[in-house]
Amino acid sequence: MTVFSRAPGNDLPVVARGTGALLFDTAGRRYLDGSGGAIVVGIGHGVEEVGEAIARQSKLVAYAHGTVFSSAALTDYADALAPLLPLDDARIYPVSGGSEAVETALKMARAYHLARGEDRSVVIGREGAYHGNTRGALDVSGRPGLRAPYLPWLGSARHTTTPYEYRCPFPDTHPAGCGTRHAAELERLIVAEGPENVAAFIAEPVSGAALGACVPPDDYWPAITAVCRKYGVLVIADEVMTGFGRTGRWFACEHWDVRPDILVAAKGAASGYWPLGFAACSGEVHEKIAGFTHGFTYSHHVVGAVAGHAVLKVLQERDLIAASERQGALLKSSLEDALGDHPAVGDIRGLGLLCAVEFVADRETRTPYPRADRVAERIVAAGKENGVLLYHSTGCADGVSGDLILFGPPLVITDAQIAELAERAASAASKVVDAVGSSCSPGRTS
Repeated sequence: MTVFSRAPGNDLPVVARGTGALLFDTAGRRYLDGSGGAIVVGIGHGVEEVGEAIARQSKLVAYAHGTVFSSAALTDYADALAPLLPLDDARIYPVSGGSEAVETALKMARAYHLARGEDRSVVIGREGAYHGNTRGALDVSGRPGLRAPYLPWLGSARHTTTPYEYRCPFPDTHPAGCGTRHAAELERLIVAEGPENVAAFIAEPVSGAALGACVPPDDYWPAITAVCRKYGVLVIADEVMTGFGRTGRWFACEHWDVRPDILVAAKGAASGYWPLGFAACSGEVHEKIAGFTHGFTYSHHVVGAVAGHAVLKVLQERDLIAASERQGALLKSSLEDALGDHPAVGDIRGLGLLCAVEFVADRETRTPYPRADRVAERIVAAGKENGVLLYHSTGCADGVSGDLILFGPPLVITDAQIAELAERAASAASKVVDAVGSSCSPGRTS
């Protein structure tokens, strides 16, 4: 086989078609897509008007370099998107995906401070975070397992604490005042680095793949943004996974009225129909950095803009942001009904149609399974055998151990499909946990 597989050693089925929240392989087998791929597909599979819009534009012109031509397609998309962004006077820099969007945002932050006559270069991320696999994005990320092979290339970023309520780093005061404690840690780090050196703070409003739909306490974001404003540090909101309705708002930072300086998005921006992402900045930032040194061959892509605009129209016309909030509440309650009393389930959490279940070997002590047991991977495999597609993550507990199953189905998922998803996921989990064995203690989820 000539393809460099992302799943070496696995005999993968061949996908044939999709509709709504369902996928089918060439053997005719049906799969309920409980994760939207990698929490990508928002509007559902097989939406004909999106494919038709892409085809129409491709017949006219597929590619024109962004330094040579503008396009009505890109202008129309940006004009439709900008009012939806939680930014003041937004300016949109389209790219090909989330990692490119993060790289763009980091350069925007650096360019902004240079334009103001300040040589700030340090970016602060969070422990356990994930922002992409390019070098800069990986540096601001905080997942040890992904960073380990490339540590000689990393090290310019710094990392602060993350609101992970199930494993709160401040047990002495949890839950009251956790946001203040996190903000104090961020301020301590900024002061230690020298405020004149710190360019930006980057974080997901709701933690995505790395820590599994961790929702911060309500006092977190107001306290964090106050610290950043105090020291002139730009706030970068990573909405790659949480944007475009995934959490029941257009963008997750809206849950806390956060107005970042820069916002990055991808995944749901084109719902998997085209490789599309973007970094958007406020008008104030744009005024300083217009024409900054940066660019990609496929940024400002004509067909990409058409794909994004078509997806935007579907989200609006079918009221899928409200659907995410409604169906997300149903998904969370269905998971709690199906798995809430399971002795290996430590936590069920999430917001909108981004939910996660954390599995533990001992529920009372919250001890994770040994990494060698590969619990999360085995649950995903058992789910696939059972006709349901799930998404896993590992290392949440200590950087190595910790098993998560993420749920992020298309926003069009029906009530009946949610019930099926919860039941089949619970069946897969029970099968794996029974095989592994555990020393779990009974009780309710946290």
